[in-house]
Amino acid sequence: MNRKQLNPDDSPVAAFGERLRRLRDERGWTQDELGAVMGYSGTHMSAVETGRRPPTPRFANRADRAFGTGDVFERQARAARDTALLEGFPEYVGHEARAAEIRLYEVGVMPGLLQTPEYATALAESAVKRGAITHEQALQRVELVAERQASLLRPDPPLVLVVLDESCIRRPVGEPDVMNAQFDRLLEFAALPTTVFQIAPFAMGASRPFDLPLYILTMPDRSLMSYAESAQMGHVERESSFVLPQLTAYHQLQAEAPSQASSVAMIEQLRKGTP
Repeated sequence: MNRKQLNPDDSPVAAFGERLRRLRDERGWTQDELGAVMGYSGTHMSAVETGRRPPTPRFANRADRAFGTGDVFERQARAARDTALLEGFPEYVGHEARAAEIRLYEVGVMPGLLQTPEYATALAESAVKRGAITHEQALQRVELVAERQASLLRPDPPLVLVVLDESCIRRPVGEPDVMNAQFDRLLEFAALPTTVFQIAPFAMGASRPFDLPLYILTMPDRSLMSYAESAQMGHVERESSFVLPQLTAYHQLQAEAPSQASSVAMIEQLRKGTP
């Protein structure tokens, strides 16, 4: 039987797969047998072992339980996932999953919390074609989008306030049906009882206080933190003297932007193909 040789030094994903195979071999389990224990198919197990599929947090957690390894696989999966993300973003995502309130402003692209799987895939595949990321990293990005959205479905969901620059809805991503489904997703989001949705139109001009994406979190203990990023890196800020002015500017942005009803009407017009 020919087995792909695994080199844990190739990448964090390869290191995860090598450990998974080694511990499975030590116990004399086949991929199908381990998959049955963890709730995955043998094909899925093979893909993770050989690095063709990156491990998700859920997969890593189940591997730790199956082998009794504490959080070893979870930490390795985190390292593997972080290779596809900007510096600072993994830290932010961990806080986002526990936040009581999420405020975000996005420019040029739909925020991950609102992306459909098709939209997220189109973005990731475009990055692969440009050579910016690998195919494995593209899969990581799409899976992370789903994981972040799942965290919003917890029993006590956060209040999510979104202001999108008009460029987010004007920039086509993927085929027309991808954008139409994305517009439907925005309308569904706006109708939720724990959300506020607004579009900041181009006409606002210089009255927009932000030129780059910004996320502001209110944690359960009412502490604040923000996350901002450039093309090269992201930064989590906890110092209130920096975060409070950003929060004030965000409230001013909300006050200047059209209402949710007007913003929803703009999306509905685009959905119908009218300017």
